[in-house]
Amino acid sequence: MSNFHIREFSFDEDYERVLNLWKEIEIGMNVGKSDSPEEIKKKIQRDPDLFLVAEKENQIIGTVIGAFDGRRGFVYHLAVHQNFRRQKIASQLLNEIEKKLQAKGCIKCLLLVFSDNTHAIEFYKKQGWKHQPEDLVFAKEF
Repeated sequence: MSNFHIREFSFDEDYERVLNLWKEIEIGMNVGKSDSPEEIKKKIQRDPDLFLVAEKENQIIGTVIGAFDGRRGFVYHLAVHQNFRRQKIASQLLNEIEKKLQAKGCIKCLLLVFSDNTHAIEFYKKQGWKHQPEDLVFAKEF
């Protein structure tokens, strides 16, 4: 088992390391406009407690971002470096963000998984998340 700790993201200290981790994720992660420095700064100004990193020996080994609009929650960018998988890091990150969302009054949370990311699909099912086949996802970039 890896000795690591979970803490809130700090832009100046973590942004480049987190971005590099996301870019290294081999499946299930797209780095886009919403991951730019400006957009991440907006995110942490709104709710810094909902962006967590897992760190071991000054290396960012995992991330998760939560969002809460006052009605629904959302989970983004749950990612663990490939050298640290199968050590319950993702489970602990997800559990921690779920607790933080619940503490804000969130009673329902959503997340997106790419359809070909079978490992993530199975992971979320084991964590108690349920597939919503009746829901279709639409997106529009501005």
